[in-house]
Amino acid sequence: MKCTKSVRFSGGAMFHATRWNARRGVWLLGIVSLVVGGASGCATKEAADEAPSVTVQAAPAENKAIQREVTADAILYPKDQAALVPKINAPIQKFYVDRGSPVHTGQLLAEVENRDIASAVADNQGAYQQAEASYQTALQKAQQDLTLAKQQLDAQQRLYDNRESLLKQGAASAKDVEDTRIALTQAQNQYQVAQKQYDLRAAEGQLMSAKAKASGAEAQLSYTKIVSPINGVVTDRPFYVGETAPIGSPILTVMDLSQVVARAHVSQQEAAALKVGDAASLSLPGGTPVPGSVSLVSPALDPNSTTVEVWVQARNPGMQLKPGASVKVSMVAEKVAHAIVIPAQALLTSPDGAGSVIVLDSSNVPHKQKVETGIRNGNDVQITQGLKAGERVVTVGAFELDKEDPDVLQKTKIQVQAPGTAEGQ
Repeated sequence: MKCTKSVRFSGGAMFHATRWNARRGVWLLGIVSLVVGGASGCATKEAADEAPSVTVQAAPAENKAIQREVTADAILYPKDQAALVPKINAPIQKFYVDRGSPVHTGQLLAEVENRDIASAVADNQGAYQQAEASYQTALQKAQQDLTLAKQQLDAQQRLYDNRESLLKQGAASAKDVEDTRIALTQAQNQYQVAQKQYDLRAAEGQLMSAKAKASGAEAQLSYTKIVSPINGVVTDRPFYVGETAPIGSPILTVMDLSQVVARAHVSQQEAAALKVGDAASLSLPGGTPVPGSVSLVSPALDPNSTTVEVWVQARNPGMQLKPGASVKVSMVAEKVAHAIVIPAQALLTSPDGAGSVIVLDSSNVPHKQKVETGIRNGNDVQITQGLKAGERVVTVGAFELDKEDPDVLQKTKIQVQAPGTAEGQ
């Protein structure tokens, strides 16, 4: 009522001011302004005394599982790959597979021209067989000579021992003993010669040389046959029969597509939370996520991007995932089975990084509560301290309530609106 009279009074003063001179009129206008300003201040005070009413949305703090995920873009690679380059630079003689052909380890895939090498193999095999025959002959002869020399030596040794015994008994002359000693010495020399002849290192060397040449020729021949070192699928065959591939160029590419490896680069902080074996998934645009696991966390940084390369390996049933494609990888770095979780929009963060929420009690009276956070995953935030399961927090409208003074906040009348309901309906 006081404010209303003041306004009326100021109106009357203004009415009489029009009948006074200009100088007094200026003074009266100043008075009117003060009165009107006083009226406005009274209106503001009355509005402050009245409890404001705010419509918000709220959600309960839930006890549920939450996990920290590291996501990144990645490129798909095959689990294993072999680019087959011929060791012999010769025209391609024949292909046994086409693009898309499934192959297994050891399977013959192609051949290059090998007639000259096959001739060399035959020649070296003949030389090796000759050397082996010569070695066997020399070995037999040496063994026979050695055996004979040993028999003669033993016979001469027995004869010498017998004559020497008879000499001591006086039944033999010294000349007989000397003759048998000379014959024994000759037998010993022959035996030593036979032993040296039995040392067939020269013959063995010739045999080994011939064998090595034959093996080398056979190896050269084997290089003309291109076999698959892995199980997989032929993904490339860039040349035709009769063409000679440039040195170092693969004529076939085989990939093992039973599994794929997604290679991604993540920050050092994110990589520190990952380890081999962590659960992961791969997602193509518009496709169903494919489960996998972390197979590698690089121990070194990429020198260009200062990021860490991480591999995620996954099965590839039906070979739907194609090497070279871009995918999104999601890796579970941490998981908490029972955590207090609230919607992310309920969390208020101050400039110093402290977190808080607006909590509603059973009477919908709001108050601000400090909280500490943990894992964040999409729209979920883990609260490690400050909330209990079941407590309601303001989601829509929390930012506006945070601007109110604590005494005004406690007097604010809260109307809780169901999520998705338009105001006024």
